[in-house]
Amino acid sequence: VQLQASGGGLVQPGGSLRLSCVASRFTLGSYAIGWFRQAPGKEREAVSRISSAGIITYYQNSVKGRFTISRDNGKNTAYLQMVNLKPEDTAVYYCAATARSSGSNNWYRAELYDYWGQGTLVTVSS
Repeated sequence: VQLQASGGGLVQPGGSLRLSCVASRFTLGSYAIGWFRQAPGKEREAVSRISSAGIITYYQNSVKGRFTISRDNGKNTAYLQMVNLKPEDTAVYYCAATARSSGSNNWYRAELYDYWGQGTLVTVSS
């Protein structure tokens, strides 16, 4: 089981990026996908989650209206579209997969995710 996150980079405030999370050696469509991030000196935090069929999504309050999570199970890939980026979005972003169901009260718990990608760095700076 392997997840590969990509798409990070340096972007100015107000800019956009799209992160991708490609799965190999397993069928992504059987898993919910979460995106997490860890800023320098801070704890890892959940950003968003999408159910295995792409029907149910959750977002951290600070990214609602700016980030959109999606997936293409035919391509074994999940995405995180980020617009209107802010300096406080600077972090290493990780994708993670889990076969467990979740709700609004626990989707953000990192310990419920079984497989993790290596992370991609997003830097928002002028």
